[in-house]
Amino acid sequence: MSLLDGITSYPGFCIAVFLFLALPGPGTLALLSSTSQGGLRAGVAATWGVIAGDQILLWLAAAGLATLLTQYPLAFSLLQAVGAVYLIWLGFGLAQTHQAPPGASPPVTPRHARLAFLITVLNPKAIFFYLAFFPQFIRPNDGQPLVTLSVMAVTIAILTAAYGVTLCAMASKVSQLMSTHGSAGVWFRRLLGLCLMGFGLRLLYLSGVGA
Repeated sequence: MSLLDGITSYPGFCIAVFLFLALPGPGTLALLSSTSQGGLRAGVAATWGVIAGDQILLWLAAAGLATLLTQYPLAFSLLQAVGAVYLIWLGFGLAQTHQAPPGASPPVTPRHARLAFLITVLNPKAIFFYLAFFPQFIRPNDGQPLVTLSVMAVTIAILTAAYGVTLCAMASKVSQLMSTHGSAGVWFRRLLGLCLMGFGLRLLYLSGVGA
C-alpha cells in the first residue's frame, strides 16, 4: 500500500497548494513586511509562523471544525471579522513606519513568527482552502486517513517553506536596494501597511458582520 493511495491526485494537490500560496493575500504580505522590517532572518521566521498556522488549520479541519463552521455560518463570519480587524490593526502600525537611524538593524524576535502565525490562522483565504478545497483531494473511504493527512501536512510544509524562503530572499534583495535610496524603504513598508489595511477592510465588508 502506497503512502499516496489516499490522495486522489498528488501532483494536482501539489499544484493546488502552490497556486494557493502564490495568490496575493495577507500571508504573502506578512512575509514581505517581516522581511522589509528585519531582513531575511525575519522573513524566514515569519515563514515558520505561516507553516505552523497552516498545520493548525489542517488538523482542525481533519478534526471536524470545517463541518462545524459550515453548519454555523455566523461563527465563520465572526472569525472573518476578527481576522479582518487584526489585519487592519497590523497594517495601520506598519503604515506608521518612520526613517530608522543610519546603521540601525532591528533585532529578529519571535514577534515575526507569531504575527505570521496569527495572520494565517485568522486568514479567511486559508480557512476556506481547508474547509472547501483541501478535502477534495482526499479519496473517499480512505483506509489510512492518518497517513494520508500526515503526507499532505508534510507536503504543505515543504512547499510553504520553499515558497516563503524564496519570496523573502527576493524581498530582502529589493529591501537592501531600497535602503540605499533614503526613504524608499520606509515608503515601501508604508505601502505594505496600506495593502494590509485594504485586505482587512475588504474582508470586514465580506464578513457581513454589522451589516
